[in-house]
Amino acid sequence: MAESCSQREMISAVTLRLKSDAIMLDTGQRAMGGQDEPAVQHPAISSETLGSSEFRKQHRVRYAYVSGAMYKGIASADLVIRMGKAGLLGYFGTGGLSLARIDEAILKIQGALSRVESFGMNLLCNLIKPELEDATVDLYFRRGIHRVEAAAYTQITPSLVRYRLRGISKAPNGSIVIPNKVLAKVSRPEVTTQFLSPPPERIVQKLLDAGSITLEESALARHIPMSEDVCVEADSAGHTDNGVAFALMPVMLRLRDEAMVQHRYAERIRVGAAGGIGTPHAVAAAFILGADFVLTGSINQCTVEAGTSDLAKDLLAAANVQDTEMAPAGDMFEIGAKVQVLKKGLFFPARANKLYELYRQYDSLEQIDEKTRAQIESRYFKRSFEEVYKETKDFYLSVAPEQIEKAEKNPKQKLALILRWYFVHSNRLALKGIADQKVDFQIHCGPAMGAFNQWVKGTRYEDWRNRHVDEIAHMLMSGAASILCQRFLQLQGIAEEFASSNKLAS
Repeated sequence: MAESCSQREMISAVTLRLKSDAIMLDTGQRAMGGQDEPAVQHPAISSETLGSSEFRKQHRVRYAYVSGAMYKGIASADLVIRMGKAGLLGYFGTGGLSLARIDEAILKIQGALSRVESFGMNLLCNLIKPELEDATVDLYFRRGIHRVEAAAYTQITPSLVRYRLRGISKAPNGSIVIPNKVLAKVSRPEVTTQFLSPPPERIVQKLLDAGSITLEESALARHIPMSEDVCVEADSAGHTDNGVAFALMPVMLRLRDEAMVQHRYAERIRVGAAGGIGTPHAVAAAFILGADFVLTGSINQCTVEAGTSDLAKDLLAAANVQDTEMAPAGDMFEIGAKVQVLKKGLFFPARANKLYELYRQYDSLEQIDEKTRAQIESRYFKRSFEEVYKETKDFYLSVAPEQIEKAEKNPKQKLALILRWYFVHSNRLALKGIADQKVDFQIHCGPAMGAFNQWVKGTRYEDWRNRHVDEIAHMLMSGAASILCQRFLQLQGIAEEFASSNKLAS
């Protein structure tokens, strides 16, 4: 550090950049779009040097920063396009969308971005209907999608292996060329280990026997990991294990280091951080912990580009750090899985938990007492159980008729289908912004949303209509660089001189 600038110069650079968060935000950190970052920077610590240089190089991005996928297109085509045009990486949220809708989004994004601007698509594990996961992979092959965010995986699937291995080859210099990049979102060590390992041999052999991969692809498979980017999710929105980044990151980094030695990979696997990333302080902490990149989620759904309703965004913009709660997950209702959602001003968490308790307590619809039934039908569903079942039955008969067959034979299964309808309905209400049913909105949200709101309070960014995903990325990364510069100076024992210079500059 002494070779690049003097301590006096460092103090001056940091002072110019830090003055105050409020002033920095109010004047508006400039959106990227080719503009240079404002103010004098520390020569060794800047928003563009944070994290892994290999991440920036491989994904052709300016920052080691990602906007993650959010289901049902909340991480929308517009959001991904805005990120791509700013030289950043965003993933489209495919969860809950039909293949036709996913294809439509791909075509829109590809039509708006150039070949050098990066983007990716979400790829969700589907152990119940693996053919849907396989069809999604086929679509990605047809459209030339070379980046996926692999989410909800508890085990490696044939579809994911097929995607990973398609087109790998050996270059003239002996290195392995891997066209398809996988960013894996993980929160448990045993799942992380699977993504740090080569594709399972039994799956590779099965794919080879089926003619789904070539002999060369199968031979090279043992030399590459399932993912070159592993993102560790701490306390995130939606499905979450409520992990703590300070505990998770050291464990995952050690697993990565052990995998590098064990498998002798040629390229270093990168480990990112997600969950709770809503302020420059959180970003700075992630990089101090050893993250190669950061991934944001909750804060991006409260932006102009997010594919949800204005009413949902109004609720999100008013949230504080304590305004989330765990509620039953509609997609895994029967096993009691949970999702983290917004609770401020909403009845959804309480009502969702009530429905789950009914499922646990009763074995059939008929066992529910009349008073409780009337309450659910009039206040929660706003329609009868019979109407709900007809709507549910019509849907499943077109996509998964076996579900209705089970329900007709098993009263408990029928009860589950009827109660689960509320979770689909509450999602739909929030996405469409149905004002007279606002209390039933299901909005996935983590505490990062409240932290961001508090950070921008009193500035123009307090209004979500002034929030854009690329500008948020710029603000967070620039702010993190400033904080790290300041902390570096303090750790060097010149905190008093720094504070004095900062006071004079103000």
